[in-house]
Amino acid sequence: MASFDIVSDVDLQEVDNAVNMASKEILNRFDFRGSKTEVELDKSAKLIKIATEDDMKLRSIHQVMNSKLVKRNVDLKALDFGEIQEATGNTIRQTVNLKCGLSKDDAKKITKKIKDFKLKVTAQIMDDQVRVTGKKIDDLQRVISELKSADLEIALQFVNMRG
Repeated sequence: MASFDIVSDVDLQEVDNAVNMASKEILNRFDFRGSKTEVELDKSAKLIKIATEDDMKLRSIHQVMNSKLVKRNVDLKALDFGEIQEATGNTIRQTVNLKCGLSKDDAKKITKKIKDFKLKVTAQIMDDQVRVTGKKIDDLQRVISELKSADLEIALQFVNMRG
């Protein structure tokens, strides 16, 4: 029996690299000179903390950070942007949650989606991953391609392919 696992993980080292590169670019931009802008990653809490002066600068930070994350192969679906909050010193703050691991609801959605494909494969939930098994590797590859094109709201990785 061939199998593979579906997981939703974020490489924190790549996120850290992207955040550091974005911070350096923001510091060197003329439109951010002299501004109170900070972008930092809290690895233990899996949060990116952003602080800046106004909405326009916040949107610019999002663009820079997103481009750096995409270059480092981090799926933007793994980012959960929090509420924009007023902070002291005429600044605004936003936290970006990094979604790691499949929730039970997401795993159920994925298994239901796989059953809807009507292929000869089985999907079972195992902690924070879904294992898909089948006799034919072609069926497993079809499941992967169907899930990639399904436009789910979660970042998925397909690992441990065994034939």
